[in-house]
Amino acid sequence: MHQLFRLVLGQKDLSRAGDLFSLDDSEIEDSLTEALEQIKIISSSSDYQTNNNDQAVVEICITRITTAIRETESIERHAKALVGLWDSCLEHNLRPSGKDEDTPHAKIASDIMSCILQNYNRPPVMALAIPIAVKFLHRGTKELCRNMSNYLSLAAISKADLLADHTEVIVKSILQGMVKRLSLRTLFSGSIYDW
Repeated sequence: MHQLFRLVLGQKDLSRAGDLFSLDDSEIEDSLTEALEQIKIISSSSDYQTNNNDQAVVEICITRITTAIRETESIERHAKALVGLWDSCLEHNLRPSGKDEDTPHAKIASDIMSCILQNYNRPPVMALAIPIAVKFLHRGTKELCRNMSNYLSLAAISKADLLADHTEVIVKSILQGMVKRLSLRTLFSGSIYDW
């Protein structure tokens, strides 16, 4: 792993995290998988939900990593580590408690999701990502589910057979969303007539 990633992630050094953006993408590309694995360890720690420093370090590093992956077009090389980090978010709370603010793991999931699923036209990446994407349809926040649905639609257009094994779950998710919307409409239309 590049020494600056090692320093920032190893010591969770927020003061040096911004320096990652001064490095050339090609200079850090070999370090990205290992950095993602280190982020997975940090974000799985018991105090991550309440540790603002660690959350900030992780957010900055993920932004730097996803930018480098996009610029070097190396998604296939790092897809397994990206999907592994994304999947690990499902082990944590993704729904906000009271406030509209995303939980730390929902933020990670959202950043990783867009990096992975923007590559909907790359079957090897989608083969790894779609089983995890489908899990988010039931466990993610409303915003994550909406974005996931959009990306899955694009994936279906590009390579429909990758979604075939997940059709039942996708249809249930769609129907569940429709039932919720119909229930809300019924609730609100009923209350209007009661006036």
